[in-house]
Formats: sequence, C-alpha cells, structure tokens
Amino acid sequence: MSTHTDMEPRAAWLLILAASAILMITMGARLTTGLFLSPLNTATGLGVATISFALAVGQFMWGASQPVFGAIADKYGPARVIVLGALLLAGGLAATPFVSSEWGLLMTMGVLSAAGAGAGSFSILIGATAQRLPAARRPFASGFINAGGSFGQFVFSPLMQFLIAGPGWIVAMLTMAATTLLTIPLAWLMRGRKAAQPTVAAAGAAPVLAPAVGIGLTQQLREALRDRSYLCLHAGFFTCGFHIAFLVTHLPGEVALCGLPVGVAGTALGLIGLFNIAGSLTAGALSTRYRMKNLLALMYFSRALIIALYLIAPKTALTFYILAAALGFTWLATVPPTAGLVGKLFGTRYLATLFGLTLLSHQVGGFFGAWLGGLSFVRFGDYSWMWYADIALALAAALVNLPIREAPVARAGVPLAKA
Repeated sequence: MSTHTDMEPRAAWLLILAASAILMITMGARLTTGLFLSPLNTATGLGVATISFALAVGQFMWGASQPVFGAIADKYGPARVIVLGALLLAGGLAATPFVSSEWGLLMTMGVLSAAGAGAGSFSILIGATAQRLPAARRPFASGFINAGGSFGQFVFSPLMQFLIAGPGWIVAMLTMAATTLLTIPLAWLMRGRKAAQPTVAAAGAAPVLAPAVGIGLTQQLREALRDRSYLCLHAGFFTCGFHIAFLVTHLPGEVALCGLPVGVAGTALGLIGLFNIAGSLTAGALSTRYRMKNLLALMYFSRALIIALYLIAPKTALTFYILAAALGFTWLATVPPTAGLVGKLFGTRYLATLFGLTLLSHQVGGFFGAWLGGLSFVRFGDYSWMWYADIALALAAALVNLPIREAPVARAGVPLAKA
C-alpha cells in the first residue's frame, strides 16, 4: 500500500495559491527590467551595451541562485528561503536609483535583486508543492503556479510603463521594490517540511521506481549529470532562456527602432504574460495526457515559425501584439513539462535542486540573450541577427527534446515504489 499522505483539498489549494502569488510578484519584478533600460541609460549615460551586460549578469544570477537556494529549501524548507529572497530583491531594486556606475548596477540589478528573485522562483516553489502533493496533481499545480508568474508580467508590465511615463522610473522601481515585500507573509503558508516520500508499491499496481529514496544529494547530482535525457532538457531550456531574456530586455528597443510609441512595448509584454496564463494552464493539463518531451518539441518549433512570420510582417503595433500573443502562449509554458520530466526521471526528493540546475542552463541562455542583444544593437544598429539566432536555436531545441526518455532512472538496490 502507498504510504503517500495526500493533503486536504483546502490546504493543497492554499499552498498552490500562495506559490502562484509569490511567483507573480517575483517574476513581475524580473520580467519588467527591460522597460528600465532606456531610462537607466538616460540617467546614467552608461550606454545600452553596458546596461545590457548588467541585466545579462542578472539573468545568469537568477538561474545560478536557484540550485543553491533549492538545496537549502530541500534541507530546511522553502519559507526561510523565500523571506531571504524578498529582502534581497527589495533591497536590490530600492538601491538601483542611487547608483550611477557599471559596478553599482552590476551589484544591484545583476546580483542582489536577481538572486532575491531566484529565491522565490520556479525551482523552490514547484519543488515545495511537488513534495506535498500526489503525483497526479503535480502537473496541474506546476501549470497553475507558472501561470501566476505570467499574470505578474501581465499586471506589472503596463503598470511599470505607466509609472515610468508619469511619475518617473525611480518611482516605478521603488514601487516594485515595496511590492516584493508582500511575498514575506505569503511565505508563511509555505512553512513546514515536506511530506514523507513513498517507499512501497501500491497493491495491485505496476511498481515504479522511486528514484531518490535512500541516496544523498551528491550521489543524486552525479547520477543526474550523467543522464542523457536530463542533459537534453538542459540544452532545450538554454534556448528558452535565450528567447525570453532577449525579448524581455530588448523588445522595447525593437519597438523604438520601428518608430512606434513606447507604450506598445509595455502592452506587448503584458500580452505575453496574459497569453502565457492560458499556455501554462494548457501545458500543465496536457502534460498529464501526452508525452511531455513531444509537447516541448512542439512549443520550440512553434517559436521558430512565429519569429519567421514576424520578420516578414509589416512592423505595426498590431504585429507586435500578435507576436506577443503567439509567443506568449509558449513563453514559460515550457516550465510544467520540464519540471514534470525532471520529477519523472529522479523523483521529488531533490526536485528543487535538480530543477534549479535546469533553470541555471535556462539562465545561461538568458545571459547570452540579454548581452548579445545589446552587442548586436551597438554593432549593427538593429536586432536582425538576434532574430535569426532565435529561429536556429528554436529548431535545435525542438530536435534535442525528441530523444528524451520518459521513465524513472533505474538504480540497482533501491526499493520499488509508486512515484
């Protein structure tokens, strides 16, 4: 008989809603940074390439912090990690208006705020809920939490653009800093340690290996980093990060190059978040019925097609809104099937750490997407080569997901269990 103790429905919903709300705020802060590029350049005179590099470092730090905070959350619980992240994120954002050097910007937006957002992001939140929910509910929970992050982009992108155009970018950034502190009371609902993991197969059911039972984190990491399917997930997620960071950072610049009002960029970023709510919920639901690797391949291929169509379309506000809606549907909808595959391969014992490492690959791609976008603009005066790179990487990501294995990693001497 399975030893898994299911949560009460009310408690499960409170957990999922709290995680979704936390991600709404932290991702709202992360995915609106591109709106501040031009105001920061005007205020500091540092140049687009220099500011893009600071934001690129922030993309990398956001990813690099997640396996670290994930390991801490796996050991001590997620609540303390989320509170620490809120303080770092709020402090980094609040300090940004008071720095004017490259090193100052690297510290505030590149390190402090990015690491803080990482402590309240996907790996910690999805890992915390997956360890407390039965396997059948995890894909839906991942999609719902992910939709919260998209809702944050939908809410905060036009809000920040409104504040930047009105009271100014300093007021906008300080408002965002204050808002991030709301994640502290929400962390209270994430307190407590994870439920005990199952160790026995359900009566009458086909036994499935529970990969992480009885091994330490070091052994689990060594095993995962030798697994081809896990490495293929990393390769595909690298491309996802490249796409997202490039657009978040440089879509306002692309809009300006096309001679369109600055408000088009804020609206487009908001539409990306709105449509990704539907995309995330759809991906979470489909992940329970279809092979997750095929869903990922389809999403990456669709991005290549969407960008190719954008390049040949007239550059009007409507074109940007259609681009935002189409890309938005797959924007972060890659997260539920990617997290689901990691859990399927290795179980949930170290999911926050293992998925955190996958997100690190995502943000290595994000670093290059944000940084090379700035270099491309300085070197060529536009972003044409970045769009071509987006297409090539999307096609490669679609192909690299196809050989992924969707079965738990076999390990000798470990008892069988229902996942």
